[in-house]
Amino acid sequence: MSHVLAAVAWPYANGPRHIGHVSGFGVPSDVFSRYMRMSGHDVLMVSGTDEHGTPIQVQADAEGVTPRELADRYNRVIVDDLHGLGLSYDLFTRTTTRNHYSVVQELFKGLYDNGYIIAKTTLGAISPSTGRTLPDRYIEGTCPICGYGSARGDQCDNCGNQLDPEQLINPKSRINGEVPEFVETEHFFLDLPAFAGALGKWLDTRSDWRPNVLKFSKNLVEDLQPRAITRDLEWGVPIPLEGWEDRNDKRIYVWFDAVIGYLSASIEWARRSGDPEAWRKWWQDSGALGYYFMGKDNIVFHSVIWPSLLLGYSGEGDKGGRPGSLGALNLPTEVVSSEYLTMEGRKFSSSHKVVIYVRDFLERYDADALRYFIAAAGPESNDTDFTWAEFVRRNNDELVAGWGNLVNRSVSMAAKNFGAIPEAGELTEDDKALLDVVRKGFDTVGELLGKHRQKAAIGEAMRVVAEANKYLSDQAPWKLKDEATKPRMGTILHVALQVISDANTLLTPFLPHSAQKVFELLGGVGVHAPMPSVVEVEDLDGGPSYPVLTGDYTVGAKWESVPLVAGTPLAAPTPIFRKLDVSVIEEELERLAS
Repeated sequence: MSHVLAAVAWPYANGPRHIGHVSGFGVPSDVFSRYMRMSGHDVLMVSGTDEHGTPIQVQADAEGVTPRELADRYNRVIVDDLHGLGLSYDLFTRTTTRNHYSVVQELFKGLYDNGYIIAKTTLGAISPSTGRTLPDRYIEGTCPICGYGSARGDQCDNCGNQLDPEQLINPKSRINGEVPEFVETEHFFLDLPAFAGALGKWLDTRSDWRPNVLKFSKNLVEDLQPRAITRDLEWGVPIPLEGWEDRNDKRIYVWFDAVIGYLSASIEWARRSGDPEAWRKWWQDSGALGYYFMGKDNIVFHSVIWPSLLLGYSGEGDKGGRPGSLGALNLPTEVVSSEYLTMEGRKFSSSHKVVIYVRDFLERYDADALRYFIAAAGPESNDTDFTWAEFVRRNNDELVAGWGNLVNRSVSMAAKNFGAIPEAGELTEDDKALLDVVRKGFDTVGELLGKHRQKAAIGEAMRVVAEANKYLSDQAPWKLKDEATKPRMGTILHVALQVISDANTLLTPFLPHSAQKVFELLGGVGVHAPMPSVVEVEDLDGGPSYPVLTGDYTVGAKWESVPLVAGTPLAAPTPIFRKLDVSVIEEELERLAS
């Protein structure tokens, strides 16, 4: 057993999340975490809402509310959305807790004391109409490196290079189109070049990462530049240095405080667990594993910047140093990045209404239907297009007609003819072959999940379902109703139900809501697939209360075949999945067009 940290990208609290967001950070991390728990590992899955930065301040001003009020509103929306999807966070918190502020400031001071944070006078972009700092991502222009016409002030999405806004050719504000003014201002910078050697050596040991992530990260290390970690801003974590901590015009940059959330959330979880030091098992034990889940636009923060912060705080960058008061901290085991999900051939865009929000989706469709699409056809290693036609096809052909039909007809026949799980007589070679297929699936599917190949993993699980459907069709137990053949009918149905039970375990990480239903249809009692709960908590250090996602995941199925008990009563089943009418396609496309 290992201690496994599942560090999930923090959704930004300036609006509800759409299905493209959760296809990158949400569902893949939950599938992995559920599998690892079922396999006996001690998993800590943490994240929260990212609530600082100029974008929230700008939006709050536009709506006539405070940044905290805006963050409070969307924190609750996002918590409810992720709860609806069944994402099994040990703690989903937020970056406006006093615990988070304390941990962020501790890492800042540790890096500063070790010489990895330096003061520099630089040019800052100011809005001429408001006098406020413009966030880098809200400035757009032509990339000076590759010529891409829509590069942001922090990064070019075309060539992947980090940028500063003053480097852009013909920069303009994305808020109102005005040309920003650049003025001199003093800020603190993370001395990224001082990590080039340590980062390079560490990345050379990451041979099992996805090739695109590793190549991109190594390219970034070849041209590291100091990166600002403070901003002219009123909304954020105060700078914990004498002469700076009481200033209202400068704050720690949101990208710096957000990545530290993985650590602060772990510490908050430990404090709430009754053992304040428990977080160290995931962050300092030599055998602990740490997996970070995000979309590809966040690779740089997780494969270069966050490891730099960890190295610098631990005193292991190129300048040396000594660990801060928390002690030396583990580097990521793997950065698991997904590609982009598009919608009907277009990039998701809330402003252009090319979007379906998670909450709207869950009002009309089942959570497991979306989870299945993301696992089977999501952007694991390539950009993927979500179309309503493909969603309906996969729901109807694979979930309803494939998996759902296998469960319903098998349980229905057993309940009608035996009223319980029937006894198994002598097994034929066909019976043994099918049981062998599903039992081998535990190794095959498990190995793929451990390597973050979820698309192949769910494909293998559904191959077992297809084999079981073929077995039932070939054996035709419905024809074996007379006294002489009914024992054989019972054996066939026992085998089919055992395979359904095992296949349900293979599918549990992907489809936890329906897995619980299948477990109960087979006579199971108790929790098979544990679910998160929304809990209102008090801030541990005196701040305002807030909702968190948490749960008890020590219960539930294990990653193993469990023999069914003959004689367990069965009732007539109800459908597990809803078949969708093809009219759904036209209805959703009309919503998109309007």
